[in-house]
Amino acid sequence: QVQLVESGGGLVQTGGSLRLSCAASGRIFSTYTTAWFRQAPGKEREIVAFIVLADTRTYYADSVKGRFTISRDNAKNTVYLQMNSLKSEDTAVYYCGISRRMSTTQADYFYWGQGTQVTVSS
Repeated sequence: QVQLVESGGGLVQTGGSLRLSCAASGRIFSTYTTAWFRQAPGKEREIVAFIVLADTRTYYADSVKGRFTISRDNAKNTVYLQMNSLKSEDTAVYYCGISRRMSTTQADYFYWGQGTQVTVSS
């Protein structure tokens, strides 16, 4: 079994920063991809960013490019999402997931964490 646990969410003012963490346990292969998705009530879950664990290749959604940075610490089995210059439209539940390959498609991710709430206000 693979388990993913997100943490680091909270309430922040517009323009502020948060760092989310996704800690993994279980059998994670270095060729796997870890992604952050987010979902607001009544909206589709959408890709935020992903990282290939083996070589740090990354992808960012246009809406967060230049503001968010995804990174990983393989020794800690943890992937991070550094979020800067936060906007109200970033408000959502953020989930991390595992895929066998690089993908921006929700259906390709077969393990998910429980989610962590990010709320941006002013």
